[in-house]
Amino acid sequence: MSETAFPVNDLFRRRLQTGLTVLALTTCVASTLFLLLFSGQIGFGISAVGQDTLTQGTSKVFAQFLTFVGALIFIVGAVIVSFIVFLMMAQRTKDFGLMKATGCPNNLVFGYFMTELLGVTFFGCLLGVIVGFAVDYAVINLSAFQVYNQAPNFWFAPLVFATFFAFALIFGAKPILNAARMSPMKALSSVQYFGLAKGTTLKPLSKTGLTIRIANRSLFRRKNATVRIAIFLSVVFLLLTVSIAGGIMANDTSSSWVQKAIGENVVLVAKGNMATQYTQLLLTYSGSKANLDFDYADDALAIPDAVSSQLSQIQGVLTVDRRLVWYGEIQELGGYMIDVETQATYPVGDERKGMSLIVGLEGGNVVSEPFMRGDFLNANSSSDAVVGDSLAYTVYASYTTGVGGNRHTVLGDALRESIKIQGVPFKITGICLDPINNGNVTYLPLDRLENITGISNPNVLLLKIDPAADYSATVNRIQNALSNADSNLALIELNQTLDKNAGFLGSLWGVIMFLPAFALAAATLCLISFQMLTIDEQHQEFAVLRATGAKPRTIVSILAVQSLTVLLASFGVGVSLGTIICILVLISNPVVSAFTVLSISGWLLTALFGMFLLSLYPAWKFAKKPLLEIMS
Repeated sequence: MSETAFPVNDLFRRRLQTGLTVLALTTCVASTLFLLLFSGQIGFGISAVGQDTLTQGTSKVFAQFLTFVGALIFIVGAVIVSFIVFLMMAQRTKDFGLMKATGCPNNLVFGYFMTELLGVTFFGCLLGVIVGFAVDYAVINLSAFQVYNQAPNFWFAPLVFATFFAFALIFGAKPILNAARMSPMKALSSVQYFGLAKGTTLKPLSKTGLTIRIANRSLFRRKNATVRIAIFLSVVFLLLTVSIAGGIMANDTSSSWVQKAIGENVVLVAKGNMATQYTQLLLTYSGSKANLDFDYADDALAIPDAVSSQLSQIQGVLTVDRRLVWYGEIQELGGYMIDVETQATYPVGDERKGMSLIVGLEGGNVVSEPFMRGDFLNANSSSDAVVGDSLAYTVYASYTTGVGGNRHTVLGDALRESIKIQGVPFKITGICLDPINNGNVTYLPLDRLENITGISNPNVLLLKIDPAADYSATVNRIQNALSNADSNLALIELNQTLDKNAGFLGSLWGVIMFLPAFALAAATLCLISFQMLTIDEQHQEFAVLRATGAKPRTIVSILAVQSLTVLLASFGVGVSLGTIICILVLISNPVVSAFTVLSISGWLLTALFGMFLLSLYPAWKFAKKPLLEIMS
C-alpha cells in the first residue's frame, strides 16, 4: 500500500474523529477571517478606522471591542487547534506502537501520520477560508450594511490560512515526534495512550457517590487532557462573556447616547429643505449622506419668533428648542496644563483649523442633552462652547511632528483649550457624543452665533412633547398650527430617526455577538472529542459495571458528571474574568438594567446548557451498545 493510500484510508476509517478535527479547524479559520473581513468592509476596528459612520467616540468603542474580541478569537483558535490536533494525534500513539512492533521503520510510520496531519490541516483550513468568505458575504449584504459594502481584502485569506496551518502542524507534529521516540512496548501502554496518572481511591458509599467518584477519578487520571480542556473552555467562556455581555451592555450604552442627544418624543419644525437637511445630518451616524453645499444662511429658512411663541402655547408641547444651524471654519486655540507634582506649566494644543457644523441654542431650554464629558451650555453661558467627540479626536488630538531627532509631541486636550469662530474665541467646557454630522459639531449660545453670522432668526425648532400628553393628538395640533402660520414649514417626527440610528447600532453589536458562535461550535466539537477519549479509556470499566447489573443510564450519568464538572469550573472562571473586563476595562459608565442582566444570563446559560447536552451524544451512543460489543 502506498504512503498516501494508507493514511487516507485510516482517516476515512475514523470518520467521526476526522470530521470533528476538520470542523474545529474550519470554525477557527472562518471566525478569524470573518472578523478581519467584516471590520475592514464596515470601516472600523482592527483593519480600518471609520470616518463615514458613527462618531469618533463610538467608533473607538467598536474598535476597542473588535480588537479585544479579535485577540480572544485568535487565542481561542490557537488553543482549539492545539487541543483538537493533540487529541487526534495523541490517540494514535497506540497505532504507532502496533506498527513499530510489526517491524515498520520509524521514518515510514512518521510519514504515514504526518500525511494524515497535513491532509486534515489543509482541508480544515481551506474549508475555513471558504466559510469565512461566505459568512462575510451573507452578513455584509444584509440591508443594514449595504451602504458600506466594499471589496473585501483578499490578502487576509492567505495570512489566516498560513497562521492556523502552521499552528496545526506545530502542535500536531509534537505528539508524533514524541511517539516516534518511544519503544513499541511503551507506546502500547495505556499510560501513554490515554495520558493516565494515579487517580483517587474509589470508596463507594452510595449509588450517587459511586457515580461522582468514578467520574472524578477519570478526570484526575487524565490530568493532561483535563487541564487542557478546562483552560480552553475557560478562554471560550471568557470570549462569550465579553462578546455577549459586553455587546449587550455596549449596545444599551451607545443607544442611550443617541437617545440622550436626539431625545424621545421630539418633533422637528423647519422649512421643507432645512427639515430634510437636518434629518440627514442626524442620519449620517448610520450612513446617510447630507448635502455638503447646503446654504444655512439663506434668509428663506428663518423661522419668525411669532411661530415659536404660538407653538409653545399648544397643549402637550413641553419645550420649544430654538436653534440656528450653520456651517463654517473653526480654529483651535491652545491652552496650558500644570503638572501637579512639579507645578511646571506645559502648552497644550496648536492652531489647527477645520470645518464644523455649528449649532446655536438657548442653554437651559433644550429638548435633550447629549452624553457629556464636562458641562453642557446653560442659561448663563455666554463665551462657552461644546464640541462633538469627532472634533475633539481630530482637531484637538495629540500628534507628533518633526523628523529624526527633532520629533516632538504636541499635546491636545479640548477641555483645556478654546475654539475661535469668525475671529471670536470661546472656552470649551464640554465634549459631547452627538450623532449629528458624525459628531463633527460645535454648540454655541444662540445669541452669540446670531451676532457672529448676522442671522437674526433660528432656522430649526425642536419641540418636546410631554410624555403625559397624547402624542398623536399633540402632533396633529402642531401640524394644524403650522398650516395656519406658514404652509412652507414642515414637521418631522424624530422618533423614526432615533429608531434608525439605534437599529444600526444594534445590527453592528449583533454581529459582534455573533462572532463567538464559531468558537462555541468549535468548543462543543472539542468537548465531544474529549468525551470520546474518556469513553475509549473507560470502556472496560463501563463493561464491568454493565456486567454487574448497572443500567445504561448509569454510564451516561458518569460521563455527564465529568462533562458538567469541566464545564462548570470553566464557566465560573471565564464568566468572572469576562464580567470584570467588560465593566472595568471595555465600557465606561455602562448602562445596566435588570433586563440587561437577565438577557446576559439567559444567553450564557443557554450556551452552557447547549454545550452540555451536545457533549452527551457520545455517551448516549456508547450506552446503547450491546454488552458484548462494549467488552470487545
